[in-house]
Order: sequence, then structure tokens, then C-alpha cells
Amino acid sequence: MSRLLLTLVLSALLAGCHRATFEDSVLQKSDVKYRVGPLSNTVWERQGFDDNDLAFVERGDTGRVIATNSTCKDHDDPSLQVLTKHLLMGFTERQDLGQRTFTLDGREALRSRYVAKLDGVPIQLELVVVKKDNCVFDFSYVAPVGTADARMADFESVFQGFHAERRR
Repeated sequence: MSRLLLTLVLSALLAGCHRATFEDSVLQKSDVKYRVGPLSNTVWERQGFDDNDLAFVERGDTGRVIATNSTCKDHDDPSLQVLTKHLLMGFTERQDLGQRTFTLDGREALRSRYVAKLDGVPIQLELVVVKKDNCVFDFSYVAPVGTADARMADFESVFQGFHAERRR
């Protein structure tokens, strides 16, 4: 999957422009600070895509991307299902492969799996959304269909390591 397609995928998944710092697995921006689980630097490379807090591309042009985003303003109080549907905007031929709720950082979270197309290219999406302290956090894993399981443990490490604290 080309870098251009990866950029399109991330743009479709994530909204908002943020100035942030990322050090020792902790992201800080003006209204929020949160930790994510670690990723191997030998496998994943951080990329500076617009419209997201963090994005990591698997080395070797495999087409796999892990991304995180937070929004603490202008989001009202939508349900986790509505937040997930927002992440799916721009994708066509969406097939819901299942959803489940679980606890993440002390809050209810929703994990969803989809197969969809972006510009006619089939991809698999693994999405996690959670609300905490008036912020919405989402975690996205994008992979070519049939290849997601190879790095699913990495994605799980990122969101399972999540801990947020509201900045004052």
C-alpha cells in the first residue's frame, strides 16, 4: 500500500489538527496528556501525518498503520457507537465484523472490527473508542485485508497501555 494511500486512510479516520509533544510514550498537548503502550522502533516508524496525535507506519511498506487521536473540545457527548461511525466516514462497502465493550483506563470502551474499501482498495480496520474526563480518545489499526493479525498484538499493546489525565 503506497504512502499516499496511507495518508488518505489516516485523513479519513482522524480529524483535527494538534500541536503535541511525544516523549517516553506520553503525548501532551494543550488540553490533554496521555500515555500509550510501547511499540518497537525496529518494526514501527512514527510518521508526522496531519490530523492525528500519533501515527506509526510499519517499516517495509506493508500498509499497516497504528494511529491515536484525542478530542477534548466541540464533540458534545456522542455514544461510543456514534464515535465509531464517525471514524468510518469516507470508507465504502463497510462490513461490520463485530463489536464488544470492555474497560479501558477505568472507562467503558468500544472495540470494533470492519472490512471496508478506501478508493476501491480493501482494508481491515480495528477501532477502539473511549471517553474520559470530557475527552474522546480513539485508536485505529489499518491493514490490508488478511494481514491484520500479524501485528494485532502491537495495536493491543498501544491501547492497553493507555492512561489519560486531563491537563488544567
